[in-house]
Amino acid sequence: MRTGWKWNFLCRKIEALEENMKNGLEMEKNGGPQRDVPELTREQIEAIPQQLFTPASFNEEEAEKISYSNYSYWASTLKNFWKNKAAAVLIVALALLIAFTVIQPYLPGQRPATLINNDPDTGMHLRNLPPDGEYWFGTNDIGQDLWARIWAGTRTSLFIGVVVALSDLIAGMILGLVWGYVRKVDRLFTEAYNIISNIPQTLILILVSYILRPSLSTIIISMCMVGWLAMARFVRNQVIFVRDRDFNLASRCLGTSTFKIICRNLIPQMVSVVSLQTVLAIPGAMGDEVFLTYIGLGLPVAIPSLGNLVNDGRVLMMSPQLRYQLIFPAAVIGFITIAFYVIGNAFADASDPKNHV
Repeated sequence: MRTGWKWNFLCRKIEALEENMKNGLEMEKNGGPQRDVPELTREQIEAIPQQLFTPASFNEEEAEKISYSNYSYWASTLKNFWKNKAAAVLIVALALLIAFTVIQPYLPGQRPATLINNDPDTGMHLRNLPPDGEYWFGTNDIGQDLWARIWAGTRTSLFIGVVVALSDLIAGMILGLVWGYVRKVDRLFTEAYNIISNIPQTLILILVSYILRPSLSTIIISMCMVGWLAMARFVRNQVIFVRDRDFNLASRCLGTSTFKIICRNLIPQMVSVVSLQTVLAIPGAMGDEVFLTYIGLGLPVAIPSLGNLVNDGRVLMMSPQLRYQLIFPAAVIGFITIAFYVIGNAFADASDPKNHV
């Protein structure tokens, strides 16, 4: 009995649904449900105030406009970077230091960095004079003005750092991108990297500096021979992270060339991290120059550099009255290193798209 009751109930439900569907179809044919809408007379329409209505005009230019976003990657990066007060102060101070380093020789009253100053009365060298109003940073053991030598040495060391950093960036980016994206050369590049990286980089620097004649070009060549390794390895690891993501797979399926994929899909993903590595390479190259000078394979004494100045001041460190010859060049190196480190980290954070809004 209960089963028969359920069957009758279901049948009635189905019949009710069919009836509702039929009524809906008939209402659609008749133009929908009929509603009683009151009609206004002509007098009532004319009595409506015209101020309640605004005529709609057509503007072709406005009709063509569409909504868009004014987002700019570099504008957003610079905006986020300048929010970091410490980095903003340091980049201004570093820019002023570099500008002063460039224009210092052309300012009035400046002495050449290699000039040996003599006492006009006795004709003897003005050796180891402490800082005073005439020699702001004092003189060294042969009478040369430390003020002029420090700024000349800063120019030399910065030039070495920038050239080495750009060399590492170009060589490391090209080799790292090919190494990480082209699977056919991965084994070859890995084996070559393992062989070269197992040789201590300090030994390579020493051998190249020892074989070639000590000069500015020798220092740059020796640093460029080993600097690209770390950059290439770093870029290769970054490429592997994004190589097989959906947008790269879609580009390959659409027939996009490898060169375009690398330039348009991969490089923009690594702007933040690569910029940090490049900025940090500048003080790193300056530190290597100081090390090579310390072991006697740096620049000749005739070429002022921060490495030469630090090496000369190191010998006098135990003499309290002569420590200024180490303090001044060490302070310049310390400021440049800290400034580049803070600026590099701030720019890496600012250029990360995840920090953009």
